[in-house]
Amino acid sequence: MSEQRRDSDAPRSARGALFYLGAAALLFAMAVDAVAVVGRHLGFPLLGSLELVQAAILLAASSALVSATLANRHASARFLLDRIAPGARAVIQRFNCALTLLFFIALAIGQIWIAGDLWNAHEDSELLHIPYAPLRIASIAAVVLAALIVARRLLARAKP
Repeated sequence: MSEQRRDSDAPRSARGALFYLGAAALLFAMAVDAVAVVGRHLGFPLLGSLELVQAAILLAASSALVSATLANRHASARFLLDRIAPGARAVIQRFNCALTLLFFIALAIGQIWIAGDLWNAHEDSELLHIPYAPLRIASIAAVVLAALIVARRLLARAKP
């Protein structure tokens, strides 16, 4: 079994939950947008539809990030990696894994910093007053979870 496939052996329940969360969020965003378009043409606009779509897309993107990290299926350029020696390939893959971990850590730090600065601001959306704090927490949780998955993968590769 290849290293790529072995890393995708996450529990089926976790992968399924992520899939259904993302799918539900995308279906919700599509339904809200469809109702908003039809309502606009009929003269009954759905106020706040953009706010609902944005919140749903954040949940869909967060679940997709964690799901892709669990499956080790982030976008990559394989044309170079497939043409080098296996020893060099392993070194490059470890380096890539380390850089991915640093990227997720930087994202988490930035999001936590922004959330900390704005925590007492009681931010919410303009029309529907959707609070931003829970959305920030969901986004932070997704990035931290992705970082933990990559860190576990990096540590597993470092063991002899």
